[in-house]
Amino acid sequence: MTKKVRLVDICYARAGDKGDVSNIGLMAKTKENYELIKRKVTPVKVKEFFGNMVTGDVKIYPLDNLESLQIVMRGGLDGGGMRSLRIDGTGKSNATALLRMEIEVD
Repeated sequence: MTKKVRLVDICYARAGDKGDVSNIGLMAKTKENYELIKRKVTPVKVKEFFGNMVTGDVKIYPLDNLESLQIVMRGGLDGGGMRSLRIDGTGKSNATALLRMEIEVD
């Protein structure tokens, strides 16, 4: 039987930016949670979650020594801090937004 779990229940997150690239550090609260997010948090799922807010590709880099994922979203800031007309042109709220994503757990 599977159930849905929000990432906020098993992770912490922090966002940063470089131009039009939004990056999110997703840090697991436990080693077991890290193994889970490595399997369940995929580039396709992250891109689907953010929808048309991310126009480029999404790459995820595992950081095993930190039990964290580095998520890089190109075209994720509508041009970046100085160009974007979004309320959050630097994407600092993207980390909190991602924590609302649900994954299925056995």
